[in-house]
Amino acid sequence: MFEMSHARFSGANKNVFLIFILMFNALTWFYITWETIDKVLKRQGATAQVLITWTAYYIAIVGSGILGSILSNRLRTQHFFYFWVLSGILSSLSLVWFNGIDVTETLTISLFLGFSFGLGMPTLLSSFAECINVENRGRSAGIIFLAINLGAPIFTIFVETFDLTTISIISAVWRCFALILFFLSKIPTRTKEATKTFSFSLVFQDKAFILYFVAWLLFCFVDSFEKLILSGFLEADFYSLMLLVEAAIGGVFGFVGGLLCDFVGRKRVVIYGFVTLGLAYAIISIVPITISWYLYFIVDGISGGMLWVAFFFVLWADLSQHGRREKYYAIGSSPYFLAPLIRVILSPFVAFPAYAAFSLASFFLFVAVLPLMYAPETLPEKKIELRRLKKYVEEARKVKEKHE
Repeated sequence: MFEMSHARFSGANKNVFLIFILMFNALTWFYITWETIDKVLKRQGATAQVLITWTAYYIAIVGSGILGSILSNRLRTQHFFYFWVLSGILSSLSLVWFNGIDVTETLTISLFLGFSFGLGMPTLLSSFAECINVENRGRSAGIIFLAINLGAPIFTIFVETFDLTTISIISAVWRCFALILFFLSKIPTRTKEATKTFSFSLVFQDKAFILYFVAWLLFCFVDSFEKLILSGFLEADFYSLMLLVEAAIGGVFGFVGGLLCDFVGRKRVVIYGFVTLGLAYAIISIVPITISWYLYFIVDGISGGMLWVAFFFVLWADLSQHGRREKYYAIGSSPYFLAPLIRVILSPFVAFPAYAAFSLASFFLFVAVLPLMYAPETLPEKKIELRRLKKYVEEARKVKEKHE
């Protein structure tokens, strides 16, 4: 009896570990392709090409994610993942011809790269949610986010050091590694009941989803707009350094935020993140001194990491049900990929005073808190109370041992 239970437990742990690696592989591969596109476009410096390339890339990610959430319910999960990874391998090889000059080539490769990332991400995120218990989702998401942020500098150096041919080959090999893992993993399959028709209209009829989605949408677009303002206001070297510091802080606090999501609940973490970031924006607009800028980047890293983990990984899984999560993830992740288009489209035209922009941003972030006040807590109350009880018992035990 014990041996059978232990075998099942070990098998489940192995599958969770494989899903973690697959998530890391997919998201770091996205980071490599993004850095490569950015490198080529900066070298060319053509505004029209930048607009065409990034617009095609991000729209392809969102569009293919929606398409993938539909197709994944009609195809065998394993076969769908094989097709997704193979498209990623082929699009990696296409980077050899990406020069950022020829409009047709640029558009085609950008669409291909975006498609080959976005197509399977909602299904992979759904598989992640299926493998992780609701009370451990935050912690697991935090671990993945921390691992990605720790690896980001390595991938940046890799892209900056090598030429397109080398980058193309290595990124294709990296994606091939995912193909091998898919052969080894047992992705959760859907029951017939779970594969019944579930339309996107039903997602938007979910009141809880809408309340959280509006807040997430406001955060993504405000954050992207502020990045646009800051890139033209601060010195380039200082801004680049602060972005690295922010990413490092974000990785650590993404993990901390994941732990808090499992301990105190998702809603409280999200509200605290919005309020703290709103205060940081307000301080910058009122007291624009050097120390305020450091404070802003630190708080932005803390809040950004916690909110990213809560929204991108955890909340959509909590709000959805088995067999329906792909559509929640496809819609829920879209603001993150569409928001950067603000910087691309508006960068040639925006001449907005930085401190006025921060005042406006703080206002919108406080507005974003309003729908959260009416949103339900997605972590079951019993789980929260159980954790509090365990903590209380542990503290009582320590006090007893101290006085014995």
